[in-house]
Amino acid sequence: MDLDDLYRLLRVSHVQAQGIVDTIRDPLLVLAGDLTVISANPAFYRTFATDRDSTIGRPLYDLGNGQWNIPELRMLLENVIPKSASIMDFEVQAGFPEVGLRTMLISAQRLIHPDNGQRVLLLSMVDATARRQMEAAKDILINELDHRIKNLMSVTQALTRQTAVEGRSAGEYRTALLGRFDALARSLEVASHKQSSQLRDLAVAVMEPYLEAASAVVIAEGPAVRLSPSQATPLGLVLHELGTNATKYGALSTSSGTVTLDWKVVSDGEGRKKVHLRWQERGGPKVAAPSKTGFGTRLIKFTTEFELRGSAELSYEPDGFVAKLSFPSQNP
Repeated sequence: MDLDDLYRLLRVSHVQAQGIVDTIRDPLLVLAGDLTVISANPAFYRTFATDRDSTIGRPLYDLGNGQWNIPELRMLLENVIPKSASIMDFEVQAGFPEVGLRTMLISAQRLIHPDNGQRVLLLSMVDATARRQMEAAKDILINELDHRIKNLMSVTQALTRQTAVEGRSAGEYRTALLGRFDALARSLEVASHKQSSQLRDLAVAVMEPYLEAASAVVIAEGPAVRLSPSQATPLGLVLHELGTNATKYGALSTSSGTVTLDWKVVSDGEGRKKVHLRWQERGGPKVAAPSKTGFGTRLIKFTTEFELRGSAELSYEPDGFVAKLSFPSQNP
């Protein structure tokens, strides 16, 4: 075998190896000992919206606008990797300008070139953002079941106490009580299953158990807001949670308390519209921000942010608790 034959053999081997690397679906980097990028695969460029000229030959921590200068990653590369041949699924979280906040599972492997002894570092990344969101959603759903069972018992007790006994026969009391239980069941059905088409219809159905005292809950007429099936269920759940909390701790736990629910539709000037919904409590017990975030608060925020694709602002004002929800409008 002459030099030309050897060169062709080495070139074919390199092309085959590079072809294998290029087919790997997860982002992959090859770093020199000083953490300068030697090579990157197409998946890296696609995932992080960058290109070869902005990557190859540059220090890892300088890529983009310093987006890879992550304290946890620095600790891994500078303190852990030098003492270990490989690390698997080290979780880091960081924000990237083009793709947003991501959760990455980093695996690192030290390699030594058999001919020149050069030390390189193979860095692979798995985007676990969606997986972590699914795990969080699963935990929320499991906790929600336990939480809603407890809430259902609390609301049942509250409805029983609020159903007047004076001046009623046993039969009349039973009829009134069962009527309120039936209204509660219908509100839970709306929050979980029913596909409502109008915001006000949904609000009235969910708040029906609390509307017996007409002055206690005021639902504004507001503009007509059409809700998609994917919006009606989570919004019903949020309104039910707000009603439950008001009954247990807030304005609806006293005879003098009131709740006002109103909303408006605003445009962002770029053709997109949002629904701004406000839940205002007054006349209840004195409120103060809790020392720690309870499950009800986490449920309201998680449902609004991840299922309604909106935002939730909860505040404890001198006049009473206020919840402001914002989410995309389906209205044309």
